[in-house]
Amino acid sequence: MKSLIPIYYYKDLSKEEIIEKCKRPSFEDKEAFKIAEEIIEKIKVGGKKALKEITLQLDKYDPEPLVLTKKDFDVAEELLKQEEKEAFQEAAKNIRIFHEFQKSNLKDDKINLSEITLGYIYRPIESAAVYVPGGKAIYPSSVLMGVIPAKIAGVKYVSIVTPADSEGKIHPAVLYCAKISGADAILRVGGAHGIAAAYLGIDVEPAQIIVGPGNRYVTAAKTLLSATGKVKIDQPAGPSEVLIIADHNANPKFVAADLLSQAEHGEDSICVLLTDSIVLAEEVIKEIELGFKERPKRLEIKKESITKNSYIILFDKFVEIDEQKKTKKITSDFLRAFDFINEFAPEHLEICLNIFDDLEKYLDYIESAGSVFIGKYAPVALGDYFSGTNHILPTGGAAKMYSGLGVDTFLKRITWQNTTKEGLKKSSKYIDIMSKIEGLDQEHGHSVLIRTK
Repeated sequence: MKSLIPIYYYKDLSKEEIIEKCKRPSFEDKEAFKIAEEIIEKIKVGGKKALKEITLQLDKYDPEPLVLTKKDFDVAEELLKQEEKEAFQEAAKNIRIFHEFQKSNLKDDKINLSEITLGYIYRPIESAAVYVPGGKAIYPSSVLMGVIPAKIAGVKYVSIVTPADSEGKIHPAVLYCAKISGADAILRVGGAHGIAAAYLGIDVEPAQIIVGPGNRYVTAAKTLLSATGKVKIDQPAGPSEVLIIADHNANPKFVAADLLSQAEHGEDSICVLLTDSIVLAEEVIKEIELGFKERPKRLEIKKESITKNSYIILFDKFVEIDEQKKTKKITSDFLRAFDFINEFAPEHLEICLNIFDDLEKYLDYIESAGSVFIGKYAPVALGDYFSGTNHILPTGGAAKMYSGLGVDTFLKRITWQNTTKEGLKKSSKYIDIMSKIEGLDQEHGHSVLIRTK
């Protein structure tokens, strides 16, 4: 009988197959790039009129008024229940505290080196746009995740870019989160056309940085515009993903729930389980099948994600146990599992193991991951909504190079130096030699020489 999720034995996989398992869809989506480029050019030429026409054509609503501001945000106060507002307020408080903690560790500093004082200072980018996905679901939590760090960094103007529903309305929860996070405006269009509008500054201040995940056209538009050198982006974004490493002690109900919670994001979501227990793997599959029956909302989306994009890899035991000495010894398969994790570089990594008493010890083995959830009481949903860490994270293996969104995303680091005439004299000999090798001594070398004679 065919398994709901493919199960592979790590020892049977070749090096090439392991690399293949870690691959995800390329960010180089030629079709999406072509369409996004055409949309951007149309809006560059046609401005606001072209933007409205494209929105009407693609999203089937008239985006008038194009921009909502703080007065419109106030309406949401009356449309949400008190308990709903309190939930977002508490989440916003945690996100604010965590990101203020980040900023407190990004301090201007200086050092004296060879009689030259060197230093760096941080300064905020002036204007930012935060993309908040819409369509199949609404993401008011993404408003908090994008706007709050920007405001803590000191960004003066933050707009939200998000599509409206089929009636042209923005969900009141999105409006309310815009208010409590300190957003300045909502640009009521999404997709590549929304990104183009934010970049060009159509009825909002032109964005110097655009952040936030979106569909393939949003990713293409962000990538294309970043290549102009006139706007920064946070990272390329692909389908959402989770990788869970769990041993036989893990609760299969918990593991299945966390795989399904990722699967409900979209048909292209990727869910991976690494385990040393075939029993756990089989129990998790049973729990997923039960979840399909008991919780049918977004069923086809979850089924597509689980059956087409997800898999389980079975390792030999992660630890050897000496019954006499009552000790545990890490095996090579434990290390191979973490090698796989670092090669995969997951957006979300859950660690459900019973090897170390100090759960933070697992962090020593991690080189590449967007955000890490340690222990059986830390599901991804904790960070997605409430704990305070950011859920705008690198996907598709980009965690090898990128970090999740934070206060530093919205800051520029500027270096500086200052010295005396004597300090420059001590450096001049070496500058003279180096400038001659590079063939720039007549002016580079001269600029030093004229000060030290």
